[in-house]
Amino acid sequence: MVQGKFIRDNDDDLVSCGYKNGQKKQIKRNQKVYKKISDHIGLFPLVMVSPSDSLLILGGSDERRKFMDGVISQYDHNFLEALIRYNRALLQRNNLLKRFSETRSFDTETLLIYDEQLIDFGTIIHQKRKEFISQMIPVFQYFYGFVSGGKEKVALEYNSSLSEGDYREQLILSQPKDRSSLFTGVGIHKDDLNLLLDGFPIKRLGSQGQNKTYLLALKLAQFEFLKNISGIKPILLLDDIFDKLDSKRVNKIIELVSQDQFGQIFITDTNRKHLDEILEQINSEYKIFMVSDGKVVD
Repeated sequence: MVQGKFIRDNDDDLVSCGYKNGQKKQIKRNQKVYKKISDHIGLFPLVMVSPSDSLLILGGSDERRKFMDGVISQYDHNFLEALIRYNRALLQRNNLLKRFSETRSFDTETLLIYDEQLIDFGTIIHQKRKEFISQMIPVFQYFYGFVSGGKEKVALEYNSSLSEGDYREQLILSQPKDRSSLFTGVGIHKDDLNLLLDGFPIKRLGSQGQNKTYLLALKLAQFEFLKNISGIKPILLLDDIFDKLDSKRVNKIIELVSQDQFGQIFITDTNRKHLDEILEQINSEYKIFMVSDGKVVD
């Protein structure tokens, strides 16, 4: 089990997450188990920057959809509900396509029932994603320009088949291919977010330093977005982010996170000397914890 106390608006909340072998994970708030984990999402906003974020650039489109959906779900429960229902309808439609193949039959009317659900919930998700990206772009570009010194131009492009025509018509036209592949080939579950550097995919030409700056700017834009929506400064976790960055970019990051717009920040680094040099530049109260052999010492 992991447990923590959160203080917000002078109220204390005890939150824990634990599991036992053979049982489902349980999340509790003030000793009460959530009926739905989705009820907890967005309550204590948090933004984490870690080496695993490289999957946003190097991974498949599902990683970038998770990023968009993870941010929007923290402040828009209607979106989260639509996403849950869309995924359920998508699973049922795909199972129906497999059943058609197994029984060598096809029922258009039954398929249309799931099509209508995909259209209703998919349209909501598409609109929310589009609005989110359009609002996030200038903030993301500001943070990237600040850290990089304005050396490169960056852009984000939301790519969705729903922007190209009527969703219902696309589903109908896709039926023959869907029957062959046993999978729903069009919809918001195929959306992607194009990450561009100087007009080209950063995946192709970005250096390690540029990739890291790009990811940091995305997450800082996420931070600013959540702060403005919720009125609460999210907790910021910076996990080993300074490696592969030149001293100028490191100094810019420190300058940024030292500003009043940020709240509580956790920084991890495996190089103590490097960390001390960074902390010398921060004119804020801080505390160092050493972790060795699974033990924490302050």
